[in-house]
Parts: sequence; C-alpha cells; structure tokens
Amino acid sequence: MPPHPDLLETLRQAQRFGFFGSRPIEEAIEHSRSFVAALASHQLVSIIDLGSGGGLPGLVVADAYRHTSVVLVDRREKRTDFLERVSLRLGFDHVAVVAGDVDGVCRQVEAGAMAPFSAVTARGFGPPDMTLRYARRLVSCGGVIVISEPPSGNRWDALLLDELGLTSELVGQVRVFRCFT
Repeated sequence: MPPHPDLLETLRQAQRFGFFGSRPIEEAIEHSRSFVAALASHQLVSIIDLGSGGGLPGLVVADAYRHTSVVLVDRREKRTDFLERVSLRLGFDHVAVVAGDVDGVCRQVEAGAMAPFSAVTARGFGPPDMTLRYARRLVSCGGVIVISEPPSGNRWDALLLDELGLTSELVGQVRVFRCFT
C-alpha cells in the first residue's frame, strides 16, 4: 500500500512544533520504516507505540499497517491532541491515542481491561531497562518488541533479557525482542 500522501507534511508539522529533533524528516521516516520492516514477518493484531510524541515511528507504522489496531501513547496532552487530530485527518480509523503514562496502560493490560498487544514499538522512550520492562508488560506471549538502537554498541543486559523471557536480534537500526515465556 502506498504511503499516505499527507504523512510527510504531517511529520514536518510535528517537527515544526518541536515534537522531535531537527534531523531531516525524510531520514526520520526512513528510520521509522525499519520498524515497519522488523514487524513484517509477524502476525499482528495490535501494535502499541510507547512515547509516540509527534508520530515517529507510530504514524509511519500505522500507515503501513492500516488493517491492524494501533495505539499511540504519550503522557503529554499537547502531543496526543496533535496525534488525534492528524489521525482523523489521515483517515486512520484504526488508530487510538492514549494521553497518559505507559504504566497506566500496563495496569489495564494486567487487569484484563485491555488485551495484550502483539507488538510494542519504542523510539527514544526512556532508559533501555525501563523501556523493555514496560514493553514486556504490554506484549502478548509470542509477541514482538521493536526498539530503536543507537549507531553502535549493545545496551541490553543478558540477565535482564533472561529475567523477562526475551531473546534479541539486531535488525538494521532496531532491536527485535521475542518472548520465549
């Protein structure tokens, strides 16, 4: 499916609002497409993007997976208001926006008020161990977690991965975690 024609301008607008850095937006979209590629081999029913901010990678993922439920979560209302408006404008009726802390969403999943997600994405959400712990609370058994990686190094403690029941693999610019428990 071709990208939504207004997506580029939407992300440029988010950048003008200061929702993410000054990196050329085309490069940022390309980086977000690495999330899309990492998710391609998985059965996806629902995806949640942690700390969605101005929509990277969440809107790019939502654009690619138009038949999959996508939840964009951010605690800053200015950003979630923006995401709600642009989701409507882009016709993304498969996208829901949550204004609040990720911990609250985790509690809803753990209480059974919300189904676990088949995939979790995160880019620049927080410290690696915190991001991974939140993501693990949200992902279903057999699900996948995709997190942006810095240009070099491995920041994932093997003991933490073991504790959380995850395996990990670097796929381009993202790390893919799979649940084995």
